[in-house]
This record gives sequence, C-alpha cells and structure tokens, in this order.
Amino acid sequence: MKGLCTILLLIVSNVFMTFAWYGHLKLQEMKISTSWPLILVILFSWGLAFFEYCVMVPANRIGFQENGGPFNLVQLKVIQEAISLIIFSVIVTLFFKGQPLHWNHLAAFCCIIMAVFFAFMK
Repeated sequence: MKGLCTILLLIVSNVFMTFAWYGHLKLQEMKISTSWPLILVILFSWGLAFFEYCVMVPANRIGFQENGGPFNLVQLKVIQEAISLIIFSVIVTLFFKGQPLHWNHLAAFCCIIMAVFFAFMK
C-alpha cells in the first residue's frame, strides 16, 4: 500500500512540477504573460513548485525503506524520473500542440523506463 501511495503522490507532484517548469511558456504562448517581468514569471513558477514539494516530500518519506516504505533512494529517484517523463509527455501532447514527440524522444524515454527495471534488479 505504501508503494502505491508513493507512486500516486509522485504522479501528482510531477504534474505540479511540469506546470511549474513549463506552464509559463504556455501562458506566454496564450499571450497572458508576455508582458510579465521575469521575476513575476519566476514567482509564478515558485508558487506552483511549492505544491509540488508539498506532495513530493511526503511521497519520499512514505516510500523510503528506512521509514517503512518499499523503496531505497535510488529506486525512488529512478521511479520519479520515469514518472516525470511520462507526465511531461502527456502534458506536452495535450497542451503544447506545436511540440511533437518524435521516435528518438520516445527511444530516449524507453531507455529511462529501462533504468527503472535495472534499478529494481537484485
């Protein structure tokens, strides 16, 4: 149960993270933030990142072996990276229509997904 909870929290945190890192570009594309000074864009992103941390920190605490969770630190990080790429791919596909994913992007993502497999090998 802790493993599933950890993964669900990591998914939520990565949605916030992706919008914190790239959402301002969508706002710019929509002509909403084109006149914002850079400091305001940074503060907007930090505001979103706050919610990412509010979910990421509990996910890592719940999932970490030394706290009774099923994952070691390397496994937590590799899972997080794989989830990050999946969430990024979905958000880019849905919100950034002019940014297609090509075969080489998918091949790179597959390599990272394979990293999850190798991180769990004994």
